[in-house]
Amino acid sequence: MRQGTPWLLSAPAMALFLTLLIAPLALTALLSFNVFDEVRGVQADQYTLRNYLDLFVDPYYWGIFWRTFWIAGLTTLICVAVGAPEAYVLSRMRAPWRTLGLLVVLAPLLVSVVVRAFGWSLLLGPEGPINQALSLFGIGPLRLLYTETAIVIALVHVMLPFMVIPVWTSLQKLDPSVEQAAASLQAGPFTVLRRIVLPQVLPGILSGSLIVFGLAASSFAIPGLLGGRRLKMVATVVYDQYLNELNWPQGAAVALTLLLANLVVMLSYNRLVERRYQKALG
Repeated sequence: MRQGTPWLLSAPAMALFLTLLIAPLALTALLSFNVFDEVRGVQADQYTLRNYLDLFVDPYYWGIFWRTFWIAGLTTLICVAVGAPEAYVLSRMRAPWRTLGLLVVLAPLLVSVVVRAFGWSLLLGPEGPINQALSLFGIGPLRLLYTETAIVIALVHVMLPFMVIPVWTSLQKLDPSVEQAAASLQAGPFTVLRRIVLPQVLPGILSGSLIVFGLAASSFAIPGLLGGRRLKMVATVVYDQYLNELNWPQGAAVALTLLLANLVVMLSYNRLVERRYQKALG
């Protein structure tokens, strides 16, 4: 009975996991192999590989996947460059400024992504405050809205808390006396940061960058509102296939391909960073 107790205790969570995650993924995978007819719709009793063949052969989809992943990668790099130093500064603050700083970082999470996307569309529009400010210096108006730049700016704003919090959590485990000991041995601030702080916060940077990349690559609201109808990413293509074209099998194939590509990129990145982390510690 004691050996079966862990299984009994985890049974409700496993059942919830299978019902809410595995079952929908399995049904989506099955749907991706169904035949779609423009007149009769989805043929549930007929199966084909054409949905995936069209996806891998058509340059249109290659371009969309390339745009999606380079935007997600650039967003991740900017979040690392901004979020890691921000988390370090927050960890060095004293109460109550630390609490206020965390509230500022977490405040965007309290607002809907759609609302934030509309806010950026107003800021980056032709008559928005940014172009009006640039016009004072004789610049513009610049075409900022419906560009990849607008998508990256909004994604960084949305994803930054997901980078700051893991790094800040890692910094809480760092013993200040270790930094003081390194300083007492004539180590400069840059050496302390590189040899003491960075190896300790690397797991937080890794977890934060994986979260940011995954969320950015699968983002829908921001690319849909700030990218327009011409500048598509994978999530907006899935939306179009499901609701505009009514080609559910093709949309399911695109969605599953995005999921698998995300897993490959994230697992490869995780392995690469862990190897370098182990070498640094060894």
